Amino acid sequence: MFKLSAKAMIVAMSFGIAGLAHADPITIKFSHVVAEHTPKGQGALLFKQLAEERLAGKVKVEVYPNSSLFGDGKEMEALMLGDVQIIAPSLAKFEHYSKPIQIFDLPFLFDDMAAVDRFQKGPVGQALLTSMEDKGITGLGYWHNGLKQLSANKELLDPKDARGLKFRVQASAVLDEQFKAVRAVPRKMSFSEVYQGLQTGVVNGAENPYSNIYSQKMHEVQKYITESNHGLLDYMVITNTKFWNGLPDDIRTTLSEIMKEVTEEVNKKAAALNERDKQSILDAGTTKILYLTPEQREKWREAMRPVWKKFEGDIGADRIKAAEEANKQ
Repeated sequence: MFKLSAKAMIVAMSFGIAGLAHADPITIKFSHVVAEHTPKGQGALLFKQLAEERLAGKVKVEVYPNSSLFGDGKEMEALMLGDVQIIAPSLAKFEHYSKPIQIFDLPFLFDDMAAVDRFQKGPVGQALLTSMEDKGITGLGYWHNGLKQLSANKELLDPKDARGLKFRVQASAVLDEQFKAVRAVPRKMSFSEVYQGLQTGVVNGAENPYSNIYSQKMHEVQKYITESNHGLLDYMVITNTKFWNGLPDDIRTTLSEIMKEVTEEVNKKAAALNERDKQSILDAGTTKILYLTPEQREKWREAMRPVWKKFEGDIGADRIKAAEEANKQ
C-alpha cells in the first residue's frame, strides 16, 4: 500500500484547502434603492457582468435593486455589519461620517454636470473618497444621477412660491436648511415612501433628477416640475474597508479597474437617461415642466446661498472655492 510522507501529506492537504477555497467564489452583495433602468441600476448590473466575466469562478455579484434587500435607512448599517459588500448611497447620506462631503448638497453650487465632473476628478473630490476609511468605509467612485428638479402641485417660479410647502428631503442637514431658506418645510422620508407621501399629501413636493421622478412615477402625483437644476443627486459607491482590504490583491486590483470603467460608462449615460425620462414625462401629459429664466434662477440662488455660509465651517471654505473654480474651467 502506497503511503505519503508527512511532508507530502501536508502539501496535499494544502492544495486541497486551496482548491476548496478556489471552488467557492467570493460573493459580493450590491444593494441599492432605485429601479434597474436608472443610471445607478444600470451601473450595478454592468459591474456584475464585468466582474463575473473577468473573475469567472472567483467572484459572484448579487444585485438587489429597488430596496429589495435594504432600504436607504438601513443600508449603511448593513454595510458596516458586513451584511452587504457594496452600496451606492446618495452623497447626502454621508454627513455623519465625513462633514466635508456635505459640499455636494449645497444648493446652486455647480453650474452644470461638467463642473461636477471636474471637481470630482480633481484632488479635492478624490480626497473625499478616502475621507471615511477611519470609520470603515472606502469610496470606490462617484456615479452621476444628475441635477435635481423641484416638483410640486403648484407652480414654483419664484422662491416665495415654496413658502409653507412640505418637501420630502433625504436625511441631510444641508437639505433641511435649503428649504428653510425659502420658508418651506422639509420632511425626511425614505425614497421608497415618496410616491405614497406625495399621493396622500403627507408631503407636497420633492427634488429629484428626471430619472428618479419617472422611474418612481412621481410625475403621476405632481402637477408641475420646475427645471431648477439647483442641486446634485450623485452617489458614492462604497464598500466595507475591512472587506475590501481583505480581498486577494489580484481580485481587488481587477475590481478597482472594473469600477473605473463602469463609473465612466454610468456617467456618460446618466445625461442621456435623464433626457429620455424627461421626454417620457412630457409624453405622459400628467405634468407640466416649467423653465426658469436666468433672472428667476439667480433669485432662487441668492435665496439659498446663505446655506453655503452656514456650513462653511464643516465643509471648508477652500473646498467650496475649489467647487466654484470648477464652474469656470
